[in-house]
Amino acid sequence: MKITNYALIESAELEFGPGFNVVTGESGAGKSILMGSVELLLGGRASRGVLRTGADRCTVSGSFTVPPHLVETVGTLLDEAGIPFDRETAELQIRRVITASTVRNFINDTPVGARLLAEIGGQLVDLHGANEQLSLTVPARQLELLDHYAGNGELRNRCAELVAALDRLDEERREFDRSIPDETELSRLELLAEEIDRVNPLPGEDEELSAKHKLASNSRQVIETAGRLTEVLTDGEDSLADRLGDVYRSLQELARIDETLTGELLTECDAIRDEVNSLSESVSALADKVDLDAEALAAIETRLGELFTLKRRYGPSLTQVLDARAEAAERLANYARTRERREEFDARRKELTAELADAARRLSEQRHECAARFADEVRAKLGAIGFGKSRLEVEFTTVEPGPTGMDRIELMFSANAGEALQPLRKIASSGELSRLMLALKTVLADADSIPVVVFDEIDVNIGGETANRVGEELHNLGRHRQILCISHLAQVAARADRHYCVVKHTEGDRTFSESRLLNDRERAAEIARMLGGGDSALVHARSILRNLRATRD
Repeated sequence: MKITNYALIESAELEFGPGFNVVTGESGAGKSILMGSVELLLGGRASRGVLRTGADRCTVSGSFTVPPHLVETVGTLLDEAGIPFDRETAELQIRRVITASTVRNFINDTPVGARLLAEIGGQLVDLHGANEQLSLTVPARQLELLDHYAGNGELRNRCAELVAALDRLDEERREFDRSIPDETELSRLELLAEEIDRVNPLPGEDEELSAKHKLASNSRQVIETAGRLTEVLTDGEDSLADRLGDVYRSLQELARIDETLTGELLTECDAIRDEVNSLSESVSALADKVDLDAEALAAIETRLGELFTLKRRYGPSLTQVLDARAEAAERLANYARTRERREEFDARRKELTAELADAARRLSEQRHECAARFADEVRAKLGAIGFGKSRLEVEFTTVEPGPTGMDRIELMFSANAGEALQPLRKIASSGELSRLMLALKTVLADADSIPVVVFDEIDVNIGGETANRVGEELHNLGRHRQILCISHLAQVAARADRHYCVVKHTEGDRTFSESRLLNDRERAAEIARMLGGGDSALVHARSILRNLRATRD
């Protein structure tokens, strides 16, 4: 990540490593600001309030390597949006630029909308803020994760396909019903069909008849012109043919003197006379194409009148008239077989509904089979991180079969003995909710495909051995994905694969928040601070880190 002019952060560059990354620092140093920049990068709400005082723009950018199991999913989203994405390197660059008046978003240097940014971000990062409703508290999300855990993807997809097929069938039925005429419309369609059928127009007939009518109406001019031209060419005195005859005879006289004088001229002259005669015959034939029959001309005019009437009523073009006739025929045919078509729709709907019910039933059976095992595994994780007396159950409610089957589930939780189970979404304590999320994430590590999980203060209100176990669980979860965690506990921070520290200092009248990766010496000092400070704390911190390294080696 690269951050410039975001709140107290003037400039920061962090490269998070694989596994468990922890961020620590004194209260108010800017840890939550750092996590806010992560949320902003993933499509969170942007406002000019994030601009550092005196700065005219804020930039947050992040570089991601998309894991193999998400390359096709992310690639398809980017392909549809016309954004370049190399599936071989699987690298993704996301950048947001905020000014006092604008917010601009970029993926691989291509401008995008906030919605696509959030959609891509949701595929890559699961962000758990301390004061936010977590994604796992949503019943639909709980159902999705249970299906991942149980391997129900194929049946779940089948339910979605059947619902989509039913939706398409219903839309087809609505379109059919809209096409069925009422009594008034039926009379109009029958009259339209009868009137057009009586005239029985052919495609392009009006244009063809208009051309014939124009020619017939000007027949006298055609005949007179043709006669005058044939006179000029061949029939009149001193015609072009006569003059060419004189030319030919003169060339013959020259040829008798010396044949070399005329060469091919006689042949050329003879060819020209043939062309003139052919042209004269073609001009003369023009008159034969003109029908001077008054009855035939009247018939054309009558037909054109009928076509004009149809075009005025149902056009304005003859093509539109024919289209109106075709539509009327279709609607009349639908009306004639209304009962038959509706019976077909009903039969198909009954068939699809039965298939959906069967798929939903089988999906529900598989969910019930896995739910208890799922709850047991989560309870075991909860016991390890301080909820030894907790209870967790999956409560099922049967609903109308839909895209996700026939179940609505609710994760019911009780943190302490004697307390009633409550829906997970109603848990008041953020500390309880955070640790429960950690237990769920650990159990679902192989089921949930999101590669990066961000926890903001997951260790609130815990300590002692429970803090050690929380740290260990975060480290274990980091074996499956990248973990970013803000923590106040030394026991948690000590188990991280990488340790970042956020510090705040003042220069003149300006406050700065900086983040940096700690080396071994700096890390021991930071953990000592978290333990209370002093020489004994530093000795203890070094001992913790040394023992953890030895255990893992």
